[in-house]
Amino acid sequence: MSSHHVHATRSATALAAVALTAVALAPAAHASDTPAAPAAPAALGSGELAAARSATQQPSVLDRLGHFFARKGVPPTQPLGIGAADEAKAATAAAPRLTGDTVPVYTLSAAFVAGRAGTPVAEVEFAATTAVAADGQRASVWTARQDGSWRVVNIASGGDETDYAARAAADGGTAFREPQVDAWYEVKGGRVLPLDEDARRSVGARGTTVAAYQQLVHQRYGDKLPGSAYDASGKAGGFDTAAPAGTGRDGAPLPAAGAAVGLTALAGTALGLRRRRRARIKY
Repeated sequence: MSSHHVHATRSATALAAVALTAVALAPAAHASDTPAAPAAPAALGSGELAAARSATQQPSVLDRLGHFFARKGVPPTQPLGIGAADEAKAATAAAPRLTGDTVPVYTLSAAFVAGRAGTPVAEVEFAATTAVAADGQRASVWTARQDGSWRVVNIASGGDETDYAARAAADGGTAFREPQVDAWYEVKGGRVLPLDEDARRSVGARGTTVAAYQQLVHQRYGDKLPGSAYDASGKAGGFDTAAPAGTGRDGAPLPAAGAAVGLTALAGTALGLRRRRRARIKY
């Protein structure tokens, strides 16, 4: 997305798509503790993905998408420069439509960081569907499973989630992200391969082994897992298990969205988080 469309930041923390509990702090793992090819990240069933997509097709979501595109990334807390009537007209003209498949989005697993043998590198965080406006703008609609049903929890500009998922799938791997450094990787067999520049800075152009990557992320975040002194200190970090309810552009939750969802990301300014260069509306 061109820089003139970027007017807000996209949080590096990740919204959980499934009911996940915090992982207790485990001792640091050695390469021998983590198999070269651990279990593949658990996939979402076709029924779950269909339910996630159905949540994005609600008229209220499409209306929000229209306003999101009309604002071109300007968050609802900032003035747009046009009146409400003109914004509504632009939202209608945006004619948002969903395109492509709804895909599971994976994020770095707390259990993997802790060093639990055989743990997949990543776990399902939420599902994403790409939306396109009449003028070519793209957005990613995030859906998370809450209280037994799939609900829209966020709209973010661009299409990283589906784009990287497609790239990895075409190569026979699974895309996942390490949101703390804003990096996208592919896990394939016993290796972790970079999908973007942030990942290349993390693991090199040729990637690394799963075992070496486990040691790397344990060094980065192993002291910030649940039960750690960092977690107990109350700092904005660790693997959080709750987050404030999101709001839409008018400050009210989307009817399909509901209450807060948990966070499984390693968050916090102490980790040197680099904010996403994307606009978003969080429900």
